[in-house]
This record gives sequence, C-alpha cells and structure tokens, in this order.
Amino acid sequence: MNRPHYAWLLVGLLWVVAFLNYVDRQVIFSLFPLLEKEFHLTGAQLGFLSTVFLWVYGPVSPFAGYLADRFGRVRMILVSLLIWSVVTWATGHARSYGELVAARALMGLSEACYLPAALALIADYHGEKTRSLATGLHQSGLYAGIVMGGVGGGWLGETYGWRSPFTMLGAAGVAYFALLAWGLRRSAKPAVAGSALNLAGSLSKLSGLHGFWRVTLVFSAVGLANWLVYTWLPLYLYERFRMTLTSAGFSATFYIQAASFGGILIGGLAADYWGTRRLKGRIWVQSAGLAAAAPFLFLIAVANSQTLLIVALLMFGMGRGIYDSNAMPVLCQIAPAQYRSTGYGVFNFVSCMVGGITAVTAGYLKSAIGLGLAFQFAAAILVAAALVLLTVRPRSASA
Repeated sequence: MNRPHYAWLLVGLLWVVAFLNYVDRQVIFSLFPLLEKEFHLTGAQLGFLSTVFLWVYGPVSPFAGYLADRFGRVRMILVSLLIWSVVTWATGHARSYGELVAARALMGLSEACYLPAALALIADYHGEKTRSLATGLHQSGLYAGIVMGGVGGGWLGETYGWRSPFTMLGAAGVAYFALLAWGLRRSAKPAVAGSALNLAGSLSKLSGLHGFWRVTLVFSAVGLANWLVYTWLPLYLYERFRMTLTSAGFSATFYIQAASFGGILIGGLAADYWGTRRLKGRIWVQSAGLAAAAPFLFLIAVANSQTLLIVALLMFGMGRGIYDSNAMPVLCQIAPAQYRSTGYGVFNFVSCMVGGITAVTAGYLKSAIGLGLAFQFAAAILVAAALVLLTVRPRSASA
C-alpha cells in the first residue's frame, strides 16, 4: 500500500480510537441524575467528576506529548487505548463516590496520552493540501463519541442502570486494541525524526516560537466553552425544558456534533484551499469559525423554545467544527514536526486547567445564578479568542 493510501487508512483506524476516547469520557455526564440519586451528590460533587479528569488529563498532556515526540507516537496511542479501556470497565464497578473520582483521575491519566500523539501522527502523513481535512475527519470521531456518550449512555442508563455503559465500552476498547496494533504496524517506523531534546528543552523551544502562547490561549478559551457544554448542557436541558435523560442527552450532543461534522468539512476544505494560497489562510478560516460559534452559544442560554434551541445548537456546532479542523494544522505552521505532540500536549494542559475550573465553578454557582449565565460568559470569551487569533503570524507554510 503506498503512502497516500495509507495516510487515509490511518485516519480511519484512528477515527475509531477517537470515538472510544470521547464516548468513554463523555458517557458519565448523561448519567449525572442517576449518580446524583444513588450517591446523594451535590452539584459541586458532580462538577468535580469532570474537573478531576481535566486536572489530571491536563498536567499529564505535555509530558505524554513529549514522550510521543521522543519515543514514538504509535506506542503512546496503543498504550493509551488499552489502559483507558480497562479503567472505563472499572468505573462501572465503583462502589462509592471516592472510587468514581479515582476512576476519573485514572482515565484522565491514560487518555492524555492519545490525542497529541494521534494528531501529530496524522500531520506527519498529510501535507498542506490535505492536513486540515484529515485532522478534521479524525475530529469527527470525537464528535461521534460525544453523541454516543450522550444518547447511548442516557438510554442504557435508563434501561439497564448506570453501570452498564462503562462495562460495555471497556470491553469494546480492549477488543479494538488488538485490531489497531495490527493496523498501525506500518507506522512503526516514525515518519519524522524524534525530538533530541529533553522535556524542559522541548518546552523552552516551543515557548520561544512566535504566536505559540497566543494560539494556546485561544485553544484554552475553546476548551472553556467545550467543557462547560460537555459537563452541564445535558442537565441544563433536563431541568429547563423538562426533557427525559435520553432526550436531554440526545439534544445536548447530537445537534452540536452533527453540525460540527459539517463544520470540519467546510473548515477543512476551505483551510486546505486558502492555506496553500495565503500564509494566514488557515488562521482566517479558524477565526471565522469562532466568530460564528459565539453568538449561538449565547442563544443557547436564552432560548425559550426547543426550535430556537436546536437552531442555536446547530450553528454553534458548525462554527466550532470549523475551528477544530485547524487546531493541529495551525500548530504545524508554528512548530517544527518533532515538537508537535508536545505542543498539542501544552494546548491540552492549559485548556484542561481552565475547563476544570469552569466546570466546578459552574457547579458551585448553579443554584445562585443558573447555568445560562455561564454559557453567556463563555460566548463572550469566544469572541475575544477570535480576535486574538487574528494577531498570530505563522512562521511559514508547514512541512
């Protein structure tokens, strides 16, 4: 099989891993009402289940990205999948709130090793003409996982109890590990040379790159909005519109993620076109996605009918998908290939710290100000992020 064909097969193989990565972390949010009832949890305790994941996932991400740059991206992907699948299965056997918290922390540790390595591996095999579309298609696996975590998790929880989704997903991940190990054997030899620097040296190199911290700041702003939506939108819809668990899980995930898939196609194709013609072409497209998403996130918070809500969810998802398809490609215009996993790990670290604070703060303030105001605040942050992104000047077209 020649390299161009394998490059697209690689996207397909990793799409399934991306799906499992997000369905395993997302499913718990659709089960909040059941966990709240069984373990007698407060809003802050529920929010902490999201926060503890993020606060482990984030700090581990730069180190995990560095290990992928230094010792091999394929190894990190395989180890990550196997461990988080076992942890997912174990989550379904938790007997106390403390065990749930421990499982979420272990999941954050293991899942942190996947995304920086996977996106950098895809970027290694795809050049300027296909990079945004390829990484965007991989991103659609994350979207599909969020939908399945919301819809499937809510339905299974209502039908069979909250433990069943975790047991089934954990077993599925272990089974796919064997297939993935076979499919990635062609990637065993790195497409690019590994980093020769230690972690401190790699971080120092990234810190000195023009625009790196501004792009990181923008990524963290998107993470703030995403984790607020992932964590609290199902419960917000359950309470505000009196939906069932299944309906709330569906509405909170399907519309956004389906529209995000359309967004990655638009954003990927547009950025691959403009990115080969203008140095800042990808950045323009990415900024436009954020500017389009922001007002509709605000509308989600104030919508008083389900029709208006659905429109807002769709348009927010579209704009976010345009942004997501270009996160790694824009990083590729700033960082050399041997530092991209580490760079994306830094993205995750800062984003998760901000997202974790936001999730738990929204839980504390839920009874006082409501979740709607938190969504409005996140919309304003996205507008500011779109403007910051426009100030970034890439060093060159990426290799």
